[in-house]
Amino acid sequence: MPELPEVEVVRLGIVDHVVGRTVVGVTVHDVRSLRRHLAGPADFVHRLEGQTVVGAARRGKYLWMQLAGDDAVLCHLGMSGQFLVSSPDAPAPRHLRITLTLDDGNELRFVDQRIFGGMSYSEDGGELPPEIAHIARDPLDPLFDPTEFAARIRRRQTGVKRAILDQTLISGVGNIYADESLWRTPLHYARNTRHLRTKEIESLLGHIGEVMAEALAQGGTSFDALYVNVNGNSGYFDRSLKAYGQEGRPCERCGTPIRRDAFMNRSSFWCPVCQPRPRNGRF
Repeated sequence: MPELPEVEVVRLGIVDHVVGRTVVGVTVHDVRSLRRHLAGPADFVHRLEGQTVVGAARRGKYLWMQLAGDDAVLCHLGMSGQFLVSSPDAPAPRHLRITLTLDDGNELRFVDQRIFGGMSYSEDGGELPPEIAHIARDPLDPLFDPTEFAARIRRRQTGVKRAILDQTLISGVGNIYADESLWRTPLHYARNTRHLRTKEIESLLGHIGEVMAEALAQGGTSFDALYVNVNGNSGYFDRSLKAYGQEGRPCERCGTPIRRDAFMNRSSFWCPVCQPRPRNGRF
């Protein structure tokens, strides 16, 4: 699933290619990508046609196109969503779900193989769509409050990885960047948040920010064609991963083979020496 760096790369592409453009046509190829727009596809088309995109914003893994007049188009990429800026003469990609025709003749195409993502029209959502008001700020947000984060995470009694995947506590962190940040800190994914020391929380938060910034600078992480930027190019942070996906390879710090554990219907990758499993009930 695209995480914060990948969504930010897409947002920057929309800023470059879509902001300032007027949507002169909307074609819905698959109504499933509008399931979050409860009024239906005809209403979505009616509201959006003729609107000018004046900005693009993001909170965590959500992004939205800000429209003149304070409304917005809220977007979530899900597992495989992509926005592609294309000429109308370019062949339609497989899994094309929605097309926005822009006044410069180009198209913004929403492509989604697995159809977990989608779009919706958000009234008065220009500053922050009310549908995602419960989502916490992310560590790249200048208004993110590290002190508040530390206080909130200490009030939990759960594994630290579960906590940082909770988008109401800190947004934008997914499985890849959680494992990378925990390896750098280093902390085992099952360490109980109630037992984290102040320095450990500060270190973890610092590494989350560093990992996100490094991934953003490299265009995000692409393991396959399901994540590309608006020009169709892949990111290459996968070449810098130290823990995620590295099962059996030597840890770059100590040489111990990286392990993989099942975790919340996915996987956690960690070093048994650098990130020792909690003992004596300190989960």
